[in-house]
Amino acid sequence: MSEDNTMAGNLLGAAKAKLEEGVDRAKAVGHDIASMVGNDPLENAADKANAAAARLEAEGHSAEASHHLGELKRD
Repeated sequence: MSEDNTMAGNLLGAAKAKLEEGVDRAKAVGHDIASMVGNDPLENAADKANAAAARLEAEGHSAEASHHLGELKRD
């Protein structure tokens, strides 16, 4: 029974991390677009920085999903 809980937990964790990765990537695209259409160079630079930060978050969630999937393979 505990194996099922571990398997389900890893599957749920991987799915959640992939969903969060997608959200972060969408945020990055939004910031990229905002940085291209804005008139204020300072705000554009802030949007570019926010896009980079969102991509880093997405990479972290991708690594988390990979970890959970790796745990599934071991089970």
